[in-house]
Amino acid sequence: MTAPQWRRAWVEALDALEADVVAAEELLAEEHRMRDLPLTDPWQPPAGLGPLPLDLRPRADEVLRRQLAVAQQLATTITGTARQAAVLNRLDDGRDAPRPSYVDCAM
Repeated sequence: MTAPQWRRAWVEALDALEADVVAAEELLAEEHRMRDLPLTDPWQPPAGLGPLPLDLRPRADEVLRRQLAVAQQLATTITGTARQAAVLNRLDDGRDAPRPSYVDCAM
């Protein structure tokens, strides 16, 4: 693989990772869409990619930082949703409450 091909392969790999991060960030911005979109396949590096070119290191570091931030936000959102569901499950909506079987008219 020539140097330009090697660099191009890395640019394409980072483009794919960055597109995944952008998609996750958009999901967080519009939570209602999370229910409607299918899960994506995990990223796999292309075969024969080789080491990262040094001039692309800052971009790769930024993509990684954003991936970690999105993962943290997703975990926080999932935890919050689970808590809300637990609270809602404990609320008494009155549908299953026993109803009185008679009315006291002696008063």
